[in-house]
Amino acid sequence: MDKQQPPLEAVRNWAKEKIASGSEPPWAWYQYMKLIESLDAILSGQSCVITTENSQQSGLHLGMHLRLVGSTHSPDTVQSRPDPVETIPLPM
Repeated sequence: MDKQQPPLEAVRNWAKEKIASGSEPPWAWYQYMKLIESLDAILSGQSCVITTENSQQSGLHLGMHLRLVGSTHSPDTVQSRPDPVETIPLPM
């Protein structure tokens, strides 16, 4: 594996080389393909992860918190739930 490549890309390239050799049994070929597909999904998803470049934007949301608020309805005006549906016996 090349020391200059990120580790996931190096593993993906290694798996591609194993498949390209043509000497792997069918069950191993299938496993290498699943590994390559998984690594492709991870590598493409890494662009969505917050990095240091856009972490300042996410820092704006750190001070925001959820808060509890009181109900605006009094218990006397809230509609009650309907009665539960009776179970109907099924024929045997």
